Amino acid sequence: MQKWSLASCRRLFAIAVLGFASGLPLALTGQAMQAWLTTDCVDIAAIGLLSMVGLPYTFKFLWAPLMDRFEPPLLGRRRGWLIITQLGLAAALYLMSMQSPKVGTQAFALCAVLIAFLSASQDIVLDAYRTDVLTQDERGMGASLAIATYRLAMILSGGIALLWADPVSGNGWSWSYIYGIMAIIMLGMAGFSALMLPSVPRNQRAPDSQASQDLIGFLAVIAVVIAGYQFTDKLLSKGINSVLNQAFPPAATAPAVTPTVTTPPAAPVAKPTATTTTPDKAATVCDVKKDDKKAAGPKKDNPVKKWADMLTVLLGVLLTLPLVYFAARISRFETLNRSLGAYFSQESAYAILALIILYKLGDAFAGSLTTPFLLKGMSFGQAEVGLVNKIFGIWLTIGGALLGGALMLRMGLYRALMVFGVLQLLSNFGFYALAILGKGAWGSFEVPAFSLFWGGITLKEATQLDYLLLSAVGFENITGGMGTAAFLAFLMALCNQRFSATQFALLSAFAAIGRVWVGPVAGVLPDSIGWDHFFIVSVVMAVPGLLMLLKLRGQVRQLETPKLSGALDD
Repeated sequence: MQKWSLASCRRLFAIAVLGFASGLPLALTGQAMQAWLTTDCVDIAAIGLLSMVGLPYTFKFLWAPLMDRFEPPLLGRRRGWLIITQLGLAAALYLMSMQSPKVGTQAFALCAVLIAFLSASQDIVLDAYRTDVLTQDERGMGASLAIATYRLAMILSGGIALLWADPVSGNGWSWSYIYGIMAIIMLGMAGFSALMLPSVPRNQRAPDSQASQDLIGFLAVIAVVIAGYQFTDKLLSKGINSVLNQAFPPAATAPAVTPTVTTPPAAPVAKPTATTTTPDKAATVCDVKKDDKKAAGPKKDNPVKKWADMLTVLLGVLLTLPLVYFAARISRFETLNRSLGAYFSQESAYAILALIILYKLGDAFAGSLTTPFLLKGMSFGQAEVGLVNKIFGIWLTIGGALLGGALMLRMGLYRALMVFGVLQLLSNFGFYALAILGKGAWGSFEVPAFSLFWGGITLKEATQLDYLLLSAVGFENITGGMGTAAFLAFLMALCNQRFSATQFALLSAFAAIGRVWVGPVAGVLPDSIGWDHFFIVSVVMAVPGLLMLLKLRGQVRQLETPKLSGALDD
């Protein structure tokens, strides 16, 4: 039986705290941000488009070599970058708390991109720190603790935050205030990193590549990214809008009829409607705003513009990526070039990369708009969504991950990936059933009011929880947790045999592509085909990953028998 020394316990405790720091920002640029955008009456297509703020997670391998190569003065290489990224996250969250997504959407989006960039950077350092500080015997326990606290942080930022925000059943706090609280928590994480982290062994030295050339290469890559953004924003956007408007001219709007302004005092009559719509708590403010707009005059959204915005972002990124690659080659960004070359020289490298991208694509597609679907599409209250989708759901995800890990001991890697992948696909039918049958189809039960942590978490009044909602979310989270456990085991099997920490950053970045890139496409579909067909599309999106897994079953099964020569660390 493993005996833990005081030093081991200190290292494991530090890894657990850092896992919490890693999980906190993700929902704040994901589902919690979706809730803020939804309650601020931002259009569904715009919410889908804003999921692209997670792009830094898919490109973190571009600057990962710099965080290996350079050491902040006085602070140390790992501790220094952790403190810098966590202080940056605290500042960015505070800055975002002062924005209004409806009024200043672009400034809000830029804050979200900054948070995602700093969060991805923090993850790079945390992965490296875990590798450096934990001994071989501590890695299994360290990984389990990191995953558990990562999920606990998501319960706070993605679940309890919704309870805080609910104006009827919860605390009624504004999202600006909540993001300010998250900024203070990240500030505390930076303090922990500065004062409490165990030191990395001194034999862990930075690479001896030419630092100046790597820095020049990185700056060249950043310059290309900025140029690509400017080209997309200034030229490509106008061109795509012009082409689509000519191909699909918007329907002629009816001439504006002078509104009957004969009875100005009658306007307040509409206000009691907002306060008396108690059955659907979530669908009050935005509905009233829509009614006000209708009263003011017909101003129809142009559906062509939604598709144009989506195509602009996707084409802009697709055009910029090859330029980034050529910039890295021309500027001799050797650390990045060697990392990419080492991966793509492997057997079946492109096919495995496709599997990494596609395996959880259907899951990511459905999850990209789950919160707007529940809040706006189904009119559930924020407290109910927070309790079911973010608190119960994440605990079920943890349970699913543990169950998946236990089953993998008997099933093996390939069978686990296939079985859990099929279950992930089937779980999307739960949301399809919810969209078809509607709210309350299976009945509900009551959760009594409660107050925890001296009023920090409050449910002010008894809340009904929908059985169908709970079933759909529960099944999706359990199967998603099982699929995630198998998928991470797959990535670790690849890295343990062939790749360094930089390649792990590369593979995990590509694994995030599905989660980020499906958002714009998903965002324009509900208005076009309806929520029920949207979830059918999510099922179809899960099929290519399973077919690719079937094609690569031989290569995946080889990973189940580690090579003795492929030792982990020196």
